[in-house]
Amino acid sequence: MSSKTIVVITGANTGIGLEAVKAFLGASNPYHIFMGARSPEKLDAAIQSLGDTGKHTIVPFQLDLFSDDSINEAYAKISAQVDYIDVLINNAGAATNLPPSREVLMQDFNVNVAGTYAVTDIFLPLLIKSSAPRLLFLTSGLSSLEEAGQSTSPRYMIPPAGWPKSKDTPQFLCYRVSKAALNMVMIDFQRILKNDNVKVWCISPGMLATNLGGNPELLKKLGAEDPAVGGIFIKDVVEGARDGDTGKVIQRGKIQPW
Repeated sequence: MSSKTIVVITGANTGIGLEAVKAFLGASNPYHIFMGARSPEKLDAAIQSLGDTGKHTIVPFQLDLFSDDSINEAYAKISAQVDYIDVLINNAGAATNLPPSREVLMQDFNVNVAGTYAVTDIFLPLLIKSSAPRLLFLTSGLSSLEEAGQSTSPRYMIPPAGWPKSKDTPQFLCYRVSKAALNMVMIDFQRILKNDNVKVWCISPGMLATNLGGNPELLKKLGAEDPAVGGIFIKDVVEGARDGDTGKVIQRGKIQPW
């Protein structure tokens, strides 16, 4: 076990999370991966789809970001098996493409901000025991305040005057707001963990054809890439490719504007 990099990744049964696991399984260095998901059945099916893991090892664990009990149980299970973890990847998230409301805002915030914070907070005692700890948060290109404030951005068209603007409501507003808040969570963990030598990032993987975005096939037609590129990006960051960009929101090949 000591020779393997120990990774905890949430939301790993599908999409970018599963692709990250696949990328780790293709790495030359051995990994011990704790794969988390809300549905044990879907997680088991995902693990079965991976086939022979070779020199790498995988351990499933159930995790529901809506539930503190679930988060505590996940920590108890993992801490009973290992004395430390090297990498925590906060990949699990929610994207509700509905008109903004208190209920919808709270739903996305509960997962993307509060739940993610709770997972990070409880797993930190294991993470800071690593000799090379890394903390990753999965954010989005839609979280950029700078781009959202540019009237020339094709993603944020200015609608005609009048109210209501039901047809012109910005898509995924609640998701975008929650991911912008997550970026602030990352900044604060970067600050408070500086003397613990934890490397911290927000990962903005780009427009990928995942179920999180709604319809993967439609997303592909709009130019979305294969989720595998996001998984490889995460693996590369874990293996040191972006160590010079800690404390930033990073995209492939560049830094995302705040």
